[in-house]
Amino acid sequence: QVQLVESGGGLVQAGGSLRLSCAASGRTFSNVAMGWFRQSPGKEREFVAAISWNGDSTYYTDSVKGRFAISRHNAKNTMYLQMNSLKAEDTDVYSCAARDYGATSQRGSAYNYWGQGTQVTVSS
Repeated sequence: QVQLVESGGGLVQAGGSLRLSCAASGRTFSNVAMGWFRQSPGKEREFVAAISWNGDSTYYTDSVKGRFAISRHNAKNTMYLQMNSLKAEDTDVYSCAARDYGATSQRGSAYNYWGQGTQVTVSS
């Protein structure tokens, strides 16, 4: 059974940092693109960041550029999202996703596997 499990969310003050992890099991994702998305109740899911299979290419939505960093450790089948200088507007449920094949994408519909999500709350 393929599973993606996020961890590392929580409550942090504005300006603080959190590191999210996405641990994959059931198959290897070391050869596929992965990404992070976020969503609040009543809002559409928003692309946050994506990373190529080997980590050489990364992409970010404009609002997190320079503050967030996506990375992966293929030997551990794990992906990360380092979030610095957090703002109240970063408050959301963050989910990781993986593709079955293909390059990175900002479209949620391009991803085949999803985690349950982890809550990030930034207090101002």
